[in-house]
Amino acid sequence: MNLRSKLAIAFAGVGAAAAILVGVFSYQAASQRINAELDRSLLTTSAEVAAGATQVLAPSPVTRGPDDDDHDEAQPMVAQAIAPDGSTRPLGGRPVRLDTGDDDRALAATGALGDHRYTNFTAGRDDYRVITVALGPGRGAIQLGIDVDESRHVLKGLAARITGVSALVLAAAALAGWLLARQITRRLVRLTDVTEQVSDGRLDDVAVPTGGRDEVGRLATSFDRMLGRLADARADQERLVQDAAHELRTPLTSLRTNASVLRRFAELSPDSRARLLDDVDGETRELTHLVDELVDLATRRYEAEEPGPVELGEIAGRAAERVRRRSGRAVTVEAGASALTGQAKALERAVTNLLENAVKFAPEGPIEVVVRDGRVEVLDHGPGIGDDDVARVFDRFHRADGARGLPGSGLGLAIVRDIALAHGGSVFAGPRPGGGAVVGFTVGADLLLPNSHPRHVDG
Repeated sequence: MNLRSKLAIAFAGVGAAAAILVGVFSYQAASQRINAELDRSLLTTSAEVAAGATQVLAPSPVTRGPDDDDHDEAQPMVAQAIAPDGSTRPLGGRPVRLDTGDDDRALAATGALGDHRYTNFTAGRDDYRVITVALGPGRGAIQLGIDVDESRHVLKGLAARITGVSALVLAAAALAGWLLARQITRRLVRLTDVTEQVSDGRLDDVAVPTGGRDEVGRLATSFDRMLGRLADARADQERLVQDAAHELRTPLTSLRTNASVLRRFAELSPDSRARLLDDVDGETRELTHLVDELVDLATRRYEAEEPGPVELGEIAGRAAERVRRRSGRAVTVEAGASALTGQAKALERAVTNLLENAVKFAPEGPIEVVVRDGRVEVLDHGPGIGDDDVARVFDRFHRADGARGLPGSGLGLAIVRDIALAHGGSVFAGPRPGGGAVVGFTVGADLLLPNSHPRHVDG
């Protein structure tokens, strides 16, 4: 059963339940009201009979069915007097003798004036509502009964009308439920068709039916954005694989060539052997570094770290110390107020990549790191960045024309960009006044903590 059918049945069920409840309560209210009026009429009439007004019991024309008994034209009431000793005497009305119980005789013998009780009595096919009213101690009582068949006929007619109305309400609720379910599920059906197309592997040419401010509209809008991100991610993945294949081809080709030369290793001079082994060792290190960078970039292992309070100045200091130890270059750190909630290892990786990039492209001169208000700048004294490369310096595998022969995977700055974006920031690159380049990143202002203090670290 589809969702539309379920909703239609649910609407019909709710409508039927509401109609039945209203009908039952209406019938009960009407029945109670009729019975209360009947009892009130009996009490009033009994007072008139006790006062001697027996004309209320006189026959009156009453329309009855062909199967009724021999008192068709009689007033549907009967009255009798109960003496203090319990004997009864007819007072008028139908020739029916009402049942007199012990409680009725007790009212006749000892009841106070006006004390009364109600009972139900059946004579043949007729049902009576009976009231017994005491006339005072030692004066007996009046017993008055009224045929309730007419009242029950009215209630049966009311029940039939309520049943008919309930059936109409049920039909109307079913129709309204089906129409509403069709309206509600129309966009869901289209959205389901889209998800089935996506499950078959289609992303680029799938049109999501968006629109509306209700939950379905919001779901469609969110799904459309998700599909867009999935399409971008798949395209990005394909580019990564293609770029990785292109970058891996160079060291693999070199290693294959060197492997061919190694077959004639004994024929080579000692200098040629040393250069060959150095070349193999260098290409192997570059290939290992490239694979490591690819794994980090593809799996985003640096994003698995739990964020916590960190100080960008301290992170920059540790990264600078590591680069000094590896390269022997002079690296200075000037840190301002930049405490934030972030991933310490990922941010340290980003600063380290910036410093290693500066070491590679600026072989001489000091390297400076400036940290202030959630902004990290790495300044060098190298040849700078060309205008054509500024916009692409953070792209994966991008290398400037002058850097083709330099070692590196071309992924370091791409990782910096991903880490900055993960922290709500951005990346930037440009020329440094006086020569060189400025490359860095920022973090989101909402991550900065108010209790950071300026500091200065020299390298």
